[in-house]
Amino acid sequence: MCLAVPGRVLDIEERDGTRMATVDFGGVVKEVCLEYVPDLQVGEYAIVHVGFALQRLDEESAKQTLELFAELGMLQEEFGDPWEMAAAEAGVDPLEEVRER
Repeated sequence: MCLAVPGRVLDIEERDGTRMATVDFGGVVKEVCLEYVPDLQVGEYAIVHVGFALQRLDEESAKQTLELFAELGMLQEEFGDPWEMAAAEAGVDPLEEVRER
């Protein structure tokens, strides 16, 4: 599943002519393109989908949504390690082989 997730802008810089931001999604930090929301500022929240900020969001709505996603495990599903999640779904402990050595 690919969600649009609210995140808080930590910093903004221009890279090769593109406005980019470091965004915090409830503890997971990712790089995000701000070209669709060019007036977004540090400290504000935005809805982000596949690495693009799509819309500004108020802080209260963002926090409520992040809490709900966290409760449902959706943040882990969206941002977690895909290999680790596949191993868990298969009932395999990804660290078992490492422990045996």
